[in-house]
Amino acid sequence: MERFAAIDFETANWQRTSVCAVGVVVINQGKLEEQFYSLIQPAPNFYSRRNTEIHGLSRSDTEDAPVFPTVWREILPLVKGIPLVAHNSVFDEGCLRAVHALYEMDYPDYRFYCTCRLARKYFKGLENYQLHIVSAFCGFDLLHHHNALADAEAAAVIMQSILAQCPDL
Repeated sequence: MERFAAIDFETANWQRTSVCAVGVVVINQGKLEEQFYSLIQPAPNFYSRRNTEIHGLSRSDTEDAPVFPTVWREILPLVKGIPLVAHNSVFDEGCLRAVHALYEMDYPDYRFYCTCRLARKYFKGLENYQLHIVSAFCGFDLLHHHNALADAEAAAVIMQSILAQCPDL
């Protein structure tokens, strides 16, 4: 896999459609090609206290942010035709599918790789496989955990470490 995009979503509440931030990091032949970050006005537009405690975002941060379709129009050229990578990809792919459905957008058949699942397979003996632990093992200091761009960067570094061990993925 010479080129891929690591992606991370943060949500405003427990609903997968409530994406409020996205980070994308495109890696091409082991080098950073592009990165993208945007706040998004969530749907539904309310924040649970728990989610705000995790990522620090609140309604005032995203009140004037664009809605998902506007943001995705900027992301689509970056990710078109390449695999997507996420740590705990079930969550991020679920968010992506949910907002595509909500806004009645066509959902291409994105191929997702889960760095959490792959790390469990290739990096034995870690205390756990949370993003900050695995990324530290791979040499990335995740200073701003739960910032969508920082988390996407961490997933990209993890995937590069996995590909170094298993280039045929």
